[in-house]
Amino acid sequence: MTDHSDTTESTEPGRRDFLGMVTTAGVAAGACACAVPFVQSLAPQDSASAHLPVDVDISKLAPGQQMTAVWQGKPVFILRRTPEDLKQLQDAALVADLRDPDSSVLQQPSYAKNWHRSLVPEYGVYVGVCTHLGCVPVYEATTGGDNKGRYNCPCHGSKFDLAGRVRKGVPAPYNLPVPPHVLVSPTQLRLGESPKGESFDFSSIVQI
Repeated sequence: MTDHSDTTESTEPGRRDFLGMVTTAGVAAGACACAVPFVQSLAPQDSASAHLPVDVDISKLAPGQQMTAVWQGKPVFILRRTPEDLKQLQDAALVADLRDPDSSVLQQPSYAKNWHRSLVPEYGVYVGVCTHLGCVPVYEATTGGDNKGRYNCPCHGSKFDLAGRVRKGVPAPYNLPVPPHVLVSPTQLRLGESPKGESFDFSSIVQI
């Protein structure tokens, strides 16, 4: 009578290894399948709909608060600045510490080439992408005293003021981009459209 015990013992590990590889491959394939839509969502959108204006309800945005919208696949910061924030933006010491305080580099529409870099001083609107390596800066609100509001890039330490203007001595070379925008009403902001009589090609900016 033939003893199959040795054969069984020798083939079982091989079978288990094979099943393990099949299972691992299946999990990896599933992970890839889940990751593809996420990666694709980060890629530039070429469809016509991706370039349409986006309306944003700002009715619940309180002074000192920020919200983030998405336009052309990019995060857009919408900040409702306080009177203290606006006073800070005009402080001589801060202005002296900015790389491009007058927005000389083309990073904004002509109607945002001012000390607050927006249509109206109360609302700041910037593409939330650091001009160094594309990280997303973090908003820090003004809390009084010496704690001045600003944007900090967590990747390499670049800093911007509450008008998106870059500080001196940091890796980021340019101010945060300002997208075309218009206030349709006191409670609605439209991204991707300029005020009547104005025009701005966002693709003409120096860097994003």
